[in-house]
Amino acid sequence: MSQRITIIGGGLAGSEAAWQAARRGVEVDLYEMRPTVATPAHKTGLFAELVCSNSLKSDRQDTAPWLLKEELRRGGSLLLTAATRCAVPAGQALAVDRERFAAAVTEALEPEERIHIRREELREIPAAGSVIVATGPLTSDTLAESIQKLTGQDRLFFYDAISPIVDAATIDYGKVFAASRYNRNRQPSDHSPLTTHHSPETNGDYLNCPLNAEEYQRFYDALLAAEEVAAHEFENRNYFEACLPIEELARRGRDTLRFGPMKPVGLLDPRTGRMPYAAVQLRRENVRSESYNLVGFQNHLKFGEQKRILRMIPGLENAEFLRYGQIHRNTYINAPALLGPTLQLRSEPRIFFAGQICGVEGYVESIATGWLAGVLAARLADPGAQLSAPPRATAIGSLCHYISHADPRNYQPANISFDLLPPLCDATPARLSRQERHARQCRIALTKWSQWLPAFRESVSASLAAPAQF
Repeated sequence: MSQRITIIGGGLAGSEAAWQAARRGVEVDLYEMRPTVATPAHKTGLFAELVCSNSLKSDRQDTAPWLLKEELRRGGSLLLTAATRCAVPAGQALAVDRERFAAAVTEALEPEERIHIRREELREIPAAGSVIVATGPLTSDTLAESIQKLTGQDRLFFYDAISPIVDAATIDYGKVFAASRYNRNRQPSDHSPLTTHHSPETNGDYLNCPLNAEEYQRFYDALLAAEEVAAHEFENRNYFEACLPIEELARRGRDTLRFGPMKPVGLLDPRTGRMPYAAVQLRRENVRSESYNLVGFQNHLKFGEQKRILRMIPGLENAEFLRYGQIHRNTYINAPALLGPTLQLRSEPRIFFAGQICGVEGYVESIATGWLAGVLAARLADPGAQLSAPPRATAIGSLCHYISHADPRNYQPANISFDLLPPLCDATPARLSRQERHARQCRIALTKWSQWLPAFRESVSASLAAPAQF
C-alpha cells in the first residue's frame, strides 16, 4: 500500500481514524490547526481534547451506548482503550479525566512512524488522494467554505452548550451527599485509580446538592430572570434538543428541571432517609477529585449571573468556578443528501466524513465514525479491496444507516439509541420486557459485528506499538 491518507482534524474522530489507518499499514498526514490556530472552545493543542462534558455516557451492559462502546472495544479502538484507563468514578457511566485522556491519546499518536502530524490549518480539501474530513463542530470558516463548494450544500448550524466546572475545594461538604442513582457505582478497573481527597465520596460516584421545595422555587425564579449573553446578528440558535441550556428548559415549565437535570429520582439523602425535592449532581473532572462538572447545567448566561445563581445551590454558596457555561457553534453537513453508509461522499468516494461534521452527536459516536472512516480509507488504498458498511443490525451500522438515510429535508444530529437499530422481527418480542428486547438486540448486534469485523482487522501489529503507555 503506497497511497497516503489526509486526515483533517485531530479531535476524537480524526485521532481514531489516524490510528486505525496506520495500524493497517497506510501512511497518514494528520492535520490539526491547534494550537497554531485557536478555536472558541479548545484550551490546548492536545489530540482528542474534550470540550464539553467528560462523560462518554452509560457503560451499563445491554444499553445502546454500551453496545457502541463494546463494538469499538472489539475493534481495537485506541480512544476506548484510553478512556478506560483514564476513567473517573461516574456511576455506571464511563467518564474520564479529560487532561489525562487527551494526553494519553497524544502520546500514542505522536511517535507512530506512519502518522505524520502537521500542525497547521488546512484551508481547502485536497484535490487528489484519499481524505477524511473530521474537523468537528468547530470547523474553521475557510475550510467550511471549501466543503460548501465541494458539496453544493448550505452549511447547517446548531448551538451546543458547555457545563460549568467548580473547584472541589470550595464545595461545602456538610451540605452535599455522595451517591449514584439507585446506588449504581462504576466498578474500578486496574487502570482507573480512584484516589479521592474528600471523605463524602466514598459512598457514591457523584456529589449531590439537595434542594427543598422553597430552595428550588427561589432558584427557578432567579434562573428565569437571569441575563443571558446577547446573541450576535449572525446567530440563529438552533439548539440540539439533548443539550438544551438550563434556562431554555426552565422556560418550558416550573417543574421541567425537576424532571431533567435536577431530577432527584434514585437518590436518597442519608441525613433524612428521603428523596430530596430536587438535586444537582456533580461529577468528577479528574481522578484527583480537584474539580467537578455540574451535570446537565450547560447554559448561556453571563458569567456574573452564573456565579450569582449557581451559588444559590446548597453546597455551592462559596463555590469558585474554574469554567463557566458557554455556547459554541456546531457545524455539520446535510449527510443524507451527501454520504453513503460507508461515510464516503457519493459524488467523490475518495472523500470520507467522520465525527460531528457528518451529523452524529456524542463523543463515542464521533469515535465510532472515525474508527470506520480510518478502517475503510485504509481499505480503499488497496486497489482490489471491497468496501462495505458494518451490518445494519450493529450499533455502528445503524448509526451510519441513519447518517445516510435520514430525511435530508429535516436532518438533525443523532446519538446512538435502540430506535436507530432495526426492531426484532420475530413473534417472541411481544412477550419480552423492554430490557429483554434490548439485551436480545445487543446479542444480535455483537454476533453480526463479529462476523463482519475479521475482514477489516489490523494488518500491522509488530511495527506499531500497542497503546500500553497510558
